[in-house]
Amino acid sequence: MAQYRDGGVGMCLPALAMDGAVHQPRTAKSLTLAAMSFGFGVVQLDVTILNTALGSIGSALRAGVSELQWVVSAYTVAFAALILTAGALGDRVGAKRTFMIGFVIFTAASVACAAAPTATLLIAARAIQGAGAAILVPNSLALLNHAYRDANERNRAVGIWAAGASLALMAGPLAGGGLIALIGWRSIFVVNLPIGLTGLWLTWQYADETTRSPRRALDLPAQAAAMGSLGCLAGAIIEGGTVGWGNAWVISCFAASVVLAACFVVREQRTDQPMLPLALFRHRLFALASLVGLLANAAFYGTIFVLSLFFQQESGRSALATGLAFLPMMAAVFPTNLLASRVAGRWGALRTIAAGAAIAAAGCASLIGIQPGAGYGELCAPLVAIGAGLGLLVPPLTAMLLGSVETSRSGVAAGVLNATRQTGSVLGVAVFGTLVQQSHTFVTGTHRSLIISACLFTIGMGIVLLFGRPAARD
Repeated sequence: MAQYRDGGVGMCLPALAMDGAVHQPRTAKSLTLAAMSFGFGVVQLDVTILNTALGSIGSALRAGVSELQWVVSAYTVAFAALILTAGALGDRVGAKRTFMIGFVIFTAASVACAAAPTATLLIAARAIQGAGAAILVPNSLALLNHAYRDANERNRAVGIWAAGASLALMAGPLAGGGLIALIGWRSIFVVNLPIGLTGLWLTWQYADETTRSPRRALDLPAQAAAMGSLGCLAGAIIEGGTVGWGNAWVISCFAASVVLAACFVVREQRTDQPMLPLALFRHRLFALASLVGLLANAAFYGTIFVLSLFFQQESGRSALATGLAFLPMMAAVFPTNLLASRVAGRWGALRTIAAGAAIAAAGCASLIGIQPGAGYGELCAPLVAIGAGLGLLVPPLTAMLLGSVETSRSGVAAGVLNATRQTGSVLGVAVFGTLVQQSHTFVTGTHRSLIISACLFTIGMGIVLLFGRPAARD
């Protein structure tokens, strides 16, 4: 996902014409920006706010590690698999209409999550919530692009849009911990209701509909194959840790994932309007950026999942204490995002990406010996390093990917990066959670997960340094 950081949203009171029906353009644009920021912000909020509730959800619904993996991964699988089609749907029927549908789906699914009496129903509601998130993100950008025609204004608006999401990402652990301590874990989903209703009303009142493109095809066969392949792969990894790798169901899921992935590739090669233009991966920098994004997200979100359970189940921390433990990590992302463009301007994008990966790897390596009794003093510096490394890595990675393709394909390129990063999140949670289950103790599994995270970040650094420079010279 392309990430920019800037200031806050400027709000104005609506000024009406004599008949009270016409809003000033600046007011309408500002309130459109507010609505889009709500849409992107609530998606990011749900990424981090859930982690503080994993222990409480597991206790309340009697869910084991594999069920908790599905609670996280169902959302991300739907998000990753549907985001490209959701953007095409907005082009076809109008971004405003599609965005509002996405908000309705996301908000309704959040209420269903809050009311879920069993882990199975919670997982199903989370999958629907992920579908709503996939619709919100690309169409919020399309509506911003439509509202802000001037390039400088548009850049500032996108900066505000992403900064709001960054603040939501930071606020997630602390807000989640506080809500759980005061009300209970279901409140982390109820909080989406006022945000969703406000965003819907602002969109309906102030956003202008985009031009429809009825000829924009929806590649539904490819969409079904992509979602099936990713879902089967995640399912096989998660359930393999519980029922064993020789289980017939697990083997069948691995086989189905491979077959569906092959069907997806064949379909995309033959269709006139592919969901994912495979030709983009012929650009070496594009392919490298996509791969590094997948590795970084797998390491980061897999680590967060395991540490969330470690803090609550092994260290005995409350949800609020867990949120406080993660706060330094999330808080480090924001300033390093702001710093990344300056560093890249001086060192170059490749060195900045490599430096970010190295810092994050060092943070993971520093936590390898973590024990249940570790205090905040021992945790703070490594967690800050992980957050800062990711914050330094993502902006130049995104800029490098977008710069590797023609301007006319920048939207598709950004969607591909978003999809690959979300796929990395799915695989990270699936693999790390399974590793913890199969280890003799949870502490041993946590240590092994941190070793893998450090290796993934190091591999990302090596890929950029070894293979990025020839492509950059070309």
